[in-house]
Amino acid sequence: MIRKLYCVLLVLSLAAPATAAEGPAVVDAQRSRILVRALKGGLFSAFGHDHEVSAPIVRGQIVESEPGRVQLEVDARAMTVLDPQLSPEKRAEVQTTMHGPKVLDSERFPVMSFVSARVEPQGSDRWMVLGDLTLRGRTRPVTVEVQRRNGGYFGSASFKQTEFGIKPISLAGGTIKVKDEVKIEFEVFTTPVTSPAR
Repeated sequence: MIRKLYCVLLVLSLAAPATAAEGPAVVDAQRSRILVRALKGGLFSAFGHDHEVSAPIVRGQIVESEPGRVQLEVDARAMTVLDPQLSPEKRAEVQTTMHGPKVLDSERFPVMSFVSARVEPQGSDRWMVLGDLTLRGRTRPVTVEVQRRNGGYFGSASFKQTEFGIKPISLAGGTIKVKDEVKIEFEVFTTPVTSPAR
């Protein structure tokens, strides 16, 4: 009897679906967020402003098991300038410039996306994700550092605006400007994909 029970349990365990960590998980757009930071530079940078922009994730998927896969999509038209140090009027001006043809040109290029090409484990709950970032109609490789904690994925990456055809904003002959390099910080939470009951 014990041997028969063991065999039944073994069959059931082999037929059981993969755990959430092994299978795909859908990004929870309501709980996840991406922040884009563009820092001031130039001789008179003290008179300029650092910029912080919220980039809402509209959809995405993460597969943690080997070989691993990450896909994220952002609605560029919904990106919002946060910049608490600016007046509402100045903040609106910066946002208009950001969405305009000199920067994101978000009406022509409404989708920003990241698709992983390779996921390399870096120890317990840490990964190096190499993939392609598509912004303003151009696709370039980026490397993303990721760690899992508190039930979510946290990390950062950086890229240069000029790689995507964006000329960093510059004033007063370049003495006040935004640096070419932009940093992305994110926290992503997911919901496991469950197979429909048969």
